[in-house]
Amino acid sequence: MRRLLRPLTEPVTYTRWLHMLIPSAVASVWLFISPDTAPWAPAIFAVPVGLVPGMRLAEGVQAQLLLTPSERGRPDAAISAATAATWAARWRTVVWLEVRLLFSVVAGVATVWLSATAVDLVLTASGSGPSDDWLIRGVEPHWWYALIAPVPLLLLLAVVVICGELITAAARRLLGPSPVERMTALEERTEQLLERNRIARELHDSIGHALTVAVVQAGAARAANDPAFTERALAAIEETGRAALDDLERVLRVLRESEAPVGQRPTLAEADRLLDSARGSGAKVDAEVSGPVELVPGPVSREGYRILQESLTNVLRHSGSVPVRVRITVAAGWLELEVTNPLTGSIGTSGGSGLRGIRERAALLGGKAKTGPYDGEWRVHASLPLDGLR
Repeated sequence: MRRLLRPLTEPVTYTRWLHMLIPSAVASVWLFISPDTAPWAPAIFAVPVGLVPGMRLAEGVQAQLLLTPSERGRPDAAISAATAATWAARWRTVVWLEVRLLFSVVAGVATVWLSATAVDLVLTASGSGPSDDWLIRGVEPHWWYALIAPVPLLLLLAVVVICGELITAAARRLLGPSPVERMTALEERTEQLLERNRIARELHDSIGHALTVAVVQAGAARAANDPAFTERALAAIEETGRAALDDLERVLRVLRESEAPVGQRPTLAEADRLLDSARGSGAKVDAEVSGPVELVPGPVSREGYRILQESLTNVLRHSGSVPVRVRITVAAGWLELEVTNPLTGSIGTSGGSGLRGIRERAALLGGKAKTGPYDGEWRVHASLPLDGLR
């Protein structure tokens, strides 16, 4: 019983009722102004109106507001609010208008006749006699007609609920997004998720590197008890912190949709900043760069910078002041980046997202990255195609 009565307590039932009555009200005004017009004229008029591209947008907005208000604004809404981009979408709009007119007639007739019949039953029970205009005719007045007066109203509510469900299903079918629109929405959603993942990696790599350098430098300065070393450590912390703040401000500008240029992100041409930061933290970095790094395409160079940054961060975080060998090679259409260090500490076993981020960055560019033990050392090796498309 509760399940049957639940639709009567939901506001959407009555917004759907209103949606079905709107065409009847418009058609009634039209027929009142032009009484000589054929009753089926609105159905004919709906054909050219439905072929107007903007009509699909108007019907979609109205259907979202009144038929499925809970889905309004959602990217996966079953009813789209967009102009008709194809003739197929226009003809679906025409069919929708015809279906809407049909349900409008059913809901309008039920609303008027069943409501009036309920009133007629009450008047008949009071001795006035039934009207010849509604459903009960030629019956003798009797008091007990008042007891069955709610029956037409219950039938009306049942008609409203059933027709509301049916017209909503029709709207989802006829006003729903086409396969092309679904694919476009899916691509936009995918782009948003990729952008969020990229921003998350940016924050992890940049802020994680800065914090790691700061912690290592502060610990080393306290242990050294050397004013000169402490001054150098504080300078390294300041420089790394400023770079991290710049990265954070850039990411926040992207989140605020200020369209910050992607070119502001650091590239491998600025790799010396990372190497000096690692050296300042106590790591003994042996770096070798071969090939025209400055000519590496922007997307590949930026991702390569982040891979190098995360690799050095892992060394400082898990192994401390150990020898680190960095090799950056640009040749034969590929960027080869390798970072190795003695296999000490817990590098690669902490369950963080840094190593996974390295592999994801390489995969997005069509390359590959390997991380793990190799000949008694911990090695990160990334191969990135210079066109970023292979």
